[in-house]
Amino acid sequence: MDINNIIDNLTVKPKFIHNDFSDFKPGKTPVFYSGPYWDDEEVHMALKGFLTGKWLSSGEYVYKFEKKFVKRFNTKYGVMVNSGSSANLVMIGAIKKVLKWNDGDEIIVSPVGFPTTIAPIVQHNLVPVFIDIEFDTLNFDVDLIEKKITDKTKAIFLSPVLGNPPNMDKLMSLCEKYNIEMILDGCDSLGTKWEDKLLVEYSLAWSNSFFPSHHITTGEGGMVSSNNAEIVSTARSMAWWGRDCYCVGPANLLPHGSCGNRFDNWLPNYDGVMDHKYIFTNLGYNLKPLDFQGAIGLAQMGKVDEIHVKRRNAKKVLSKIIEDNLDVYVPKELDKAETSWFGTPIVCDNKEYKTKLVNHLEKHKIQTRNYFAGNILLHPGYSDLDKWGNYPLSNEVLNKVFFIGAAPHYTPEVFEYIEKIVKDF
Repeated sequence: MDINNIIDNLTVKPKFIHNDFSDFKPGKTPVFYSGPYWDDEEVHMALKGFLTGKWLSSGEYVYKFEKKFVKRFNTKYGVMVNSGSSANLVMIGAIKKVLKWNDGDEIIVSPVGFPTTIAPIVQHNLVPVFIDIEFDTLNFDVDLIEKKITDKTKAIFLSPVLGNPPNMDKLMSLCEKYNIEMILDGCDSLGTKWEDKLLVEYSLAWSNSFFPSHHITTGEGGMVSSNNAEIVSTARSMAWWGRDCYCVGPANLLPHGSCGNRFDNWLPNYDGVMDHKYIFTNLGYNLKPLDFQGAIGLAQMGKVDEIHVKRRNAKKVLSKIIEDNLDVYVPKELDKAETSWFGTPIVCDNKEYKTKLVNHLEKHKIQTRNYFAGNILLHPGYSDLDKWGNYPLSNEVLNKVFFIGAAPHYTPEVFEYIEKIVKDF
């Protein structure tokens, strides 16, 4: 029996714990802050990729997903890896090599956020320079950056909070004035725009995550994208053990490879013929995704616009519910921004109020999350990078800030339930 016919005729209607509100029971059905926005299309593509694809590891489906993804987001080149954190790791490493940065060069970053925005800077022997945050958008305070720019400053590494960008005009003006690069950790901000231009188009290179809670998901996964071909090819090499070969899918089986010169004298200090597939030009890792993840990504691409609209609507509805009924502040997007929201941030006046509100929401099965790590310098693994006391507003994050979802799955019944629980508080 033809496996393709079996898969095509499946009538799977997946009901994942994160995204099924078709039979929502107030107080019993958990309201998760996010989750995969999938239907039977993703399941079918996953099965096709796994059962009928010619490669188990990264192959044809991953290659097709890379091409479709970068085209949709107005970028020329991209390489898929196994997570957004891995994307940051090889992106920073590739940029450092291509632009010939030196050990000890500096990258400007916020001390508040997800740790793997900062870890790759240190892992590649660069120095993170921290900028305290402001509470209007919860991003680093752009007005504080210029004072910390030195002759070693090479880039600003932006990670927009829950997808919401800071003032990009000011940031790009600083980059131009001091001849430094803009790099984007876009794991929370896929689809976000500034002045009708995708945020990714302001950056030298950008990362993305396909973790289940993010805008689109392949289960796990990430992407490095850039208009600079050398950055992406170097990132690909680093993610593929450091090898020089760039053959994908069937090209691996060509007798002469994609380059047409697979077997040649590739090593300068070895007088003999070598297979290009075993030439290593970088110190590398194995960060490749599985090919069926690329197949899922292809299905997800058809939902990008829908997800963007629904996330923006969810944040708008929840912001009104929260600010109409609670003594809190909900950060908003700046006038030129069109934010593809990852969540709905909530800023409380004090620790006691936040604690009580979070406990109330969690008790009624409305999932909450801290604004990630808070000040990362408070954590043991990062405490030697700078003095946490130098960043007073960042230190207030764990006391005052948390977020709930802005998920595309929420139905009118979910919004009504959240409103009831918020009013009860």
